[in-house]
Order: sequence, then structure tokens, then C-alpha cells
Amino acid sequence: MKYDVVIIGAGPGGIFSAYELTKERTDLKIAVVEMGNPLEKRKCPIDGKRVKACIGCKSCAIMSGFGGAGAFSDGKYNITNQFGGTLYEYVGREEATALMQYVDEINLAFGGEGTHLYSTANTKIKKTCLENGLHLLDAQVRHLGTDINYVVLQNLYERLRERVDFFFNTAVRSIQAIDGGYELQTENESLTCTRCIVSVGRSGSKWMEQVCTALHIPTRSNRVDIGVRVELPAEVFSHLTDELYESKIVYRTEKFEDLVRTFCMNPHGVVVNENTNGIVTVNGHSYEDKRLHTENTNFALLVSKHFSEPFHDSNGYGESIARLSNMLGGGVIVQRFGDLMRGRRSTPSRIAENYVHPTLAATPGDLSLVMPKRILDGIIEMICALDKIAPGTANDDTLLYGVEVKFYNMEVALAKNLETTCPGLYVIGDGSGVTHSLSHASASGVYVARDILAKI
Repeated sequence: MKYDVVIIGAGPGGIFSAYELTKERTDLKIAVVEMGNPLEKRKCPIDGKRVKACIGCKSCAIMSGFGGAGAFSDGKYNITNQFGGTLYEYVGREEATALMQYVDEINLAFGGEGTHLYSTANTKIKKTCLENGLHLLDAQVRHLGTDINYVVLQNLYERLRERVDFFFNTAVRSIQAIDGGYELQTENESLTCTRCIVSVGRSGSKWMEQVCTALHIPTRSNRVDIGVRVELPAEVFSHLTDELYESKIVYRTEKFEDLVRTFCMNPHGVVVNENTNGIVTVNGHSYEDKRLHTENTNFALLVSKHFSEPFHDSNGYGESIARLSNMLGGGVIVQRFGDLMRGRRSTPSRIAENYVHPTLAATPGDLSLVMPKRILDGIIEMICALDKIAPGTANDDTLLYGVEVKFYNMEVALAKNLETTCPGLYVIGDGSGVTHSLSHASASGVYVARDILAKI
């Protein structure tokens, strides 16, 4: 099977690459190879009743499949260069912003019309944060919600399926350079192409390392973010979420001068499990439909750790902490903030009597037995700092779920057009180590597609 372009991974980067390629050239032969299921077949078996914990599916429905790990996320597209990746270092700030705005237009055209675009411009909240040692990052935020995000993805799939060959439940074993392009070996067949776009996301980090080693593509170690997901009454953060929806707030700790940040804020949302390479961690979702709202808001507090010589395996470090949580709790651990501060574990009875009712059936436990002291101290400091701008954050009944880990691929050596040292082989999205968000990953897909179109 010979193709002009093969795209590995049907996450946001792969989807928008395919969209841009087929929009301009209907004559191109394009394939998308995805290890997960089509969108309508992505269903996590955990229902909280019969199945309460991860059962280790062959392909995690939350992390893999059409739409990637972002398919069942909150559907937040942050239009900004202040966070979400370093795409601007390759394409320039103005071009990166224009690409993200173009992605936003496509999302609106495919079912996202009527959703709200929030902005930090002219907000008084920034001043309040600065007065309390916190820093609010600038951004525009398009909130689709998990439900509308699903609609947009399904509409994009219907548009692409007539123009692209999709190979679902198909893992690429290897990529080999051949005369005039590349050969991709899967479990059952091989595909050849003139150009290849790799968009495997964070869950493909280990595989990406193997590919780079085999093809002698230079890489460098990246960071890992480790923390907890906080769940509290929606009223506590309502003055921020009503105006901004997603507020990225950064704090520098007094004790170690580490940076702690809020991440993935979900007003009236739910806390969920996710499985990355067999490790169960925690995440959060929320919906645009108010009928699906809960009484709680959740968000992550993450501490970024960069490692220097001689240690290079930042993801391995994060995995070891997550595995310890899985060992002690059989999955995700939940603890009351009051119990953490008193140095005692949470118990089922304490959780049952808590004023904040958990939206995830996690195991009550003690996060201090899992989290490194330096990271946990930073999280406690951040909670107390947030309590100054959102009183009630540091209440005893606030719930902490652990651990939340954001794995980053090592940074692949790329040219300005996101092409590797192997001509015609591109790496985009979170799998490149360049992007860390839906908007940046999607924008990188558009950018690479345009580069390929200009050369064909």
C-alpha cells in the first residue's frame, strides 16, 4: 500500500494535518494509522458500579483512538504563547497565534458554534493575583466542553473518512527509511509513503524514543509534571471561572523556589481516571451542557521537575511515583486536605462524612506516603496561596486526588518546519516535546501540512 503521506496517530495533530492536506489536495493518497478505536467505539469500562478500577484494556479508550487523549478532555483550546508549548520558537509568535485562531475557526465550523471564548484581557483578577504572590497567565480560551468537543471530532471524522484511509486498532511497530520515502511496519502489513507525519501524543513517548534511536534522530531530555487534582465546591472558584473559565495561575514557593501551577480547570466538572502505559493516574473533565454539571470544580496543581546530568529519564521518575500510588491504593488515592495537614490518612468513613462529595470512586489514603516531600510541600504552599484569592481552597473538606502526572516526550531535534534530520519525516503534537496542549498540537498539524503542500 503506497501513499503520498502517512500520518501516525489520530489525535489533534494528526486530524488537523489530514484536514489541511485534504482541503487543498483531494488527489493525494493519505492514510492515518491509529492504535485505538474510532470515536464511537471509545468507551471506558469503568462505570463506578460494576467496574470501579482500571482493567488494563489493550487500548485505553481514554488515551487512544480518534481524537487522541483530548477527545474526552474538557475541550479547552487555549490561544496563547504563554503556555501550552513552544511552537512559537519554530514558527514565530504571530504565525503560532494565527494558526491557533485558524484551528478555532475550524472547530466552530464543525459544530463548536455558540461556545464561549473567554479572555484574561482587562481582568481585575490579574491584579488580585499579583497582590498575593500569584501570576495569572494571559490567554484566550475556547471552551467546547467534553460533549461539544465530541460533536466537533465526529463531524471532522465524517469529513475525513471519504478522503483518507483510516487504519484503527493498528500499532506501527517500526519506521524504516527506504529509497524515496519510508516503510511503516504494523502487526499485519506494511505501508510505504513519500512523507510521514508522526503525531503519537504523550502516550507514545516510549515508542517515539525507540524510533528516534533507530533512525539516529537526536533528542534531549524533557520535564515531567507531578502533582494532585484538587476538588472543591464550585462556588469557591466561581468568581474566576465565571469570567475566565480556565485560569492558569503560577506560584513560586518560598521554601524551594519551585514553580507550581494550576492546570486543566473544570468548573462543575468530574474527576476521572486515565491510563498511560499501564499506569493509572487522575485527570478531570467538564461539560458544556448544564444538565451534566456537578456541584464541584476540579483542577490540577502541578510541580515541574527538570533533571540534569547524570539523570535523563524524567518520565521514568514520574512513572515510579504513579506506580507507588497504584500499589498503595490500587489506582488513584483521594485524601481530605484537613487529613493531610494533620498527618493522617483519609478513611472511607471520613470521605463519606466529608462536605465535598468525590466525583471519582478513588481509594481513601495518605498522599504523603506517595509524593516526594519537596513536591508535596510546594502543593500545600500553593493551596494556601490560592486561599487568599479564593477563600475556601484550604478548607479541611477540599479533596486531593493523586497522583496526577503529565508526561512529556523528550524534545526531538526538529528544523523550523518541524522536520527531523530524516528528510520527509515530521514529528508534531505532544509527541514531539514541542507542544503540550490541544491548540498547539492542532496548530502544528496545520503548519506541517502546509509545508508538505508547498513541496509537492
